[in-house]
Amino acid sequence: MGSGKSSVGKLLSEKINYKYGDTDEIIENLEDMSIKKIFRIHGEDFFRDLETGLLLSIKDSLKKTVLSTGGGMPIFERNRELLKNMGHVVYLQASKSTIVERLSGDTTRPLLKGEKLEEKVEKLLSTRLKYYEEAADITINTDNKSIDDIAEEIIEKLGY
Repeated sequence: MGSGKSSVGKLLSEKINYKYGDTDEIIENLEDMSIKKIFRIHGEDFFRDLETGLLLSIKDSLKKTVLSTGGGMPIFERNRELLKNMGHVVYLQASKSTIVERLSGDTTRPLLKGEKLEEKVEKLLSTRLKYYEEAADITINTDNKSIDDIAEEIIEKLGY
């Protein structure tokens, strides 16, 4: 949710010569529709089931892959377990103000649609924080850092 997962993930995968995958992109390709449309037609519960199903289907096949996930994926215990068993989990932490700045004008995120972006971000952060922290092997604060600096910090902390 605006922390830089996709941008950092792509650069990190290049730097350590790994493949890159994004669970939201994979789901959109499999369902042949955008996340926004999946939410509109089928609802959030359906989408969350797709996320878990995707993790189950790829958990044994991802070798040397940086995988960016949707921001809601770690809120489910089963997903946290699957992610931790797949490899290192990195929590890219961003402040509410940074997230609001990055996502201002973004209409692709179903849980942030409408008015009062700051309130919605605050609510999601307060709800998800404990799950992010529980899932994470390391936490990297992304506020006021370049994508390159964040990728380098991950490489350093994970010893690549």
